[in-house]
Order: sequence, then structure tokens, then C-alpha cells
Amino acid sequence: MPPFAGSNPLSYGFSRNSIDSASNIITIDVGGQLFQTTKQTLKQSGSKSLLSEITNFDIDVIPFIDRDPEIFSILLSLLRTGNLPSKAKTFDIQDLIFESQFYGVEHLLLNSQSNPSQFEPFDLEKSVILPLSGRDSPTAISTTQLGSVQVAHGCKITSFDWSLKRKSTILTQFAGIDSMLSLSPSIVAAGATDFSGLQIIDVSKGFVKETLNWENVTKSGSTVQAIGSSKDFLFTSFESSRRNSNCIMIYDLNDSFRPVAEIGHYEIFGAELDSAIPATKLSWISSHNLLMAAGSHCGPSGVRGNIRFWDIRSGNVVWEIKENVDCFSDCTVSDDLSAILKVGVHSGEVFISDLRNIGGENSWTCLGDQRKVTNGKKEGFGCKIESHGNQVFCSKGGNLELWSEVLIGNSIKDRVFRKNSMGRAKDICGNKITHFSFGGNKMFVTRKDQQYVEVWQSSVRGF
Repeated sequence: MPPFAGSNPLSYGFSRNSIDSASNIITIDVGGQLFQTTKQTLKQSGSKSLLSEITNFDIDVIPFIDRDPEIFSILLSLLRTGNLPSKAKTFDIQDLIFESQFYGVEHLLLNSQSNPSQFEPFDLEKSVILPLSGRDSPTAISTTQLGSVQVAHGCKITSFDWSLKRKSTILTQFAGIDSMLSLSPSIVAAGATDFSGLQIIDVSKGFVKETLNWENVTKSGSTVQAIGSSKDFLFTSFESSRRNSNCIMIYDLNDSFRPVAEIGHYEIFGAELDSAIPATKLSWISSHNLLMAAGSHCGPSGVRGNIRFWDIRSGNVVWEIKENVDCFSDCTVSDDLSAILKVGVHSGEVFISDLRNIGGENSWTCLGDQRKVTNGKKEGFGCKIESHGNQVFCSKGGNLELWSEVLIGNSIKDRVFRKNSMGRAKDICGNKITHFSFGGNKMFVTRKDQQYVEVWQSSVRGF
């Protein structure tokens, strides 16, 4: 339903022809100021908008809209070019949002300000601080494609809309949230390692829509270790409260979270400690229709782990990487780069393995200086790595590195990456980075012992 339904925002005056059928020009009076444009321009607003409705009028008077003419001129420019004019910076973004909602063109405003295609990795700098209520630091962060963000801190979840101007906070049943995934701007999936069940939460209304559990053999609770999703499915890594079994549950996102399958069910048997490692990271690889599940643990023999690639249709592992020497502190997968990437927990170096070699013998290639792995030292402990588009971002303490591929040839052996430091002098050397995520044309960063979220954005974008 358009934003003007049930009201009559238009009135008529100036008895002269408002629509010139020959020239296709339309004249509109907004707040006493006349504007001329074409039917084609107004139809860019969408079929359900007020402005598009004006093009259907066949009258001999000029439509009058009792709204702010200055903001209308900005929105008209948005219709004409797809971008906001420079004078838009003199207005509060919230005022532009309210007016765009009235005319039914908020989607165009959102696209001009938060379109993922406007993400410029080499020009990112810290631009905004989003404060959080209370004393708890962020424990999980999740974003949507067009830039809204949800932040878990303590028992609370705070949500910011795409403009980052509208903020709301709700209380949850969790003492602390360890995993969170945004399913929409208002719905999140959340879980904890010490509280049973995956909760589907409506953060706009503050209630739990659904609680999903794994019925394990011991009939104990099921804690959440990781959450992931594809277009159609929600993936959840569960571990029994007794920590003697784990699995990955698959739910149908299009059918009220109906359980579809259970894969990777492992039980601890004797001294087979590797079977006890639950997946702590789940990533969907759309180009291969595979689910990457990675997990590690620290035992008497050091840090060990595995990265498995699951065919969810057959429930079989099609490729497995066992990590024994320089196990990952964190890992990620990139469809754009067709690669798996990790940060070595001992060396702190970034490594790549090509997905074009999937199913074959795994071979990690170091992108950095290939420093010697020293026993007892964990240079990469706590480092995070994520891919976004064809770029790779890696946190090292309080700083971020950006790795970009230099195109040389098509061979796997020809792949060359170069490292870039991110941010200006004022942005670096802060507290240790705990999480970072991407939404719209922005990057969101949280740090240890800080009660806020940093927004990194191109200096030439936004307000």
C-alpha cells in the first residue's frame, strides 16, 4: 500500500493545462513552488508511488502537494539521475527519509546511499560511531545487504536501520549471544554456547518467533556454535550440552523453518578427539552448491582443526582439509576469488587455497612473508578474516589489512596478492578488533572493551 493511502495529499488550482500531451511535460506545485518534469521521470518512482500516480491524471489544473519544495527538488533530482545532488548534504538524512516515504520513493533513496556496488575498499575510513547502551561490549554483529546492522551486547540486541539514524534495543533470554545472523532488517537468528536452542527473534517487535533445537542422543540441551544461510536454507551448528556430540541442522527458510536434514552428526568415541570438534563457522558457497563447515580446538597436541565441504543434498563430505601444523585462527571462503583463505594461528600469516582444486590434494599458499612457525607462539590468535567481493580483509590486533589480487594469469600458481594498510593515521592502533562485517557500502567494526560500533565508509559517499 502506498504511503499516501487513506489520505488526499493532492489538491488542484491554477486553471491551466498541467499535462502537455504533446511535450509529455508535467507541472506540479509543491508548497507553492512550481516544478516541471516529464512522465518518464516520475515513473522512475515505481508504479505504487504518489509521483507515478500523478502521470495518470488527465486534468486541466496543476496538482498541488502541500509539502516542502526544497526536499522535493532533491528527490526529483534523485529520480532524474539516480543520485542525490550535493546540496542534499545540507539536510538531515532523517528528513529525506520521511519525505521519500511520503512520496513512495524510499527504495531509491536507500539505493543511492547504501548500494553495495558503491563499496570502495581502498577509500574506507572511520566515519561514524554508533553508541550502544549499557556496559557490555559487542559479542556478535550481523548486517543486511543494504546496510542495516544488528549488534549483540550482553543480553541485548541493538538494531540500526540502513540510515544508521533509527535505533532500537531489545532484551533477550540469553546472558550473552555468541552467534547471530540477520535474516532480514527485522528478523535475526541468535544462539549462545551456554544456552540451549536457536532463537528466531523479531527485533522490531521484541519477541521470539521460533525456537529451534537439535534432539541429540543424550537428550541434553543443544547449544549453538555457528549460524549460516543460503538463499533457501538456514544452517545451524549444534553441540550437546554435555559436549559429547555435535551436528549441523538444515532448515527451510521458505517453509517456516521446517527441519530439512541433519548432516555431520559426530559422537565422541574414546580418544578420538577430532570427532568432538563442532563447526564454529558456516559459509555457503553458491558457485559450488556446497556448505563450508570449519572448527578447531586446542588440546595436548596443539591446535587442531578441519574444514569440511558438504553436499547438503547427499549429506556427504566432498572435500576435507585437516589442519595440524599451522591451524587456522579464522577462515573464510570467497566465491568471487574462488578461494578459501585462512589466518594461521601460529604464524599470523594469510594463506589461500584455490577452490578450482576442490576434491584434490589441498595446498595452502602463503600470501605474506612466510615467517617460520615458532612452537609455543600464536601470532595469529584472535585474528579475523573475511572476504567481500573480490577483496580480503584481515584483522591484526587493532588494525585491518586489505589483500587484493593482482591479475597476472589464469593458472592457480600465477595468483599474486598485495597487502594494503587500511584507514588513516587516526583510525589505526585502537583496541583489538573483535568483529567486522559488511552491509551496503559500509564496513562495521567492533573492538575489545568498547561499547560502540565503528562505521567505515568511503569519504566521498553518504552524509
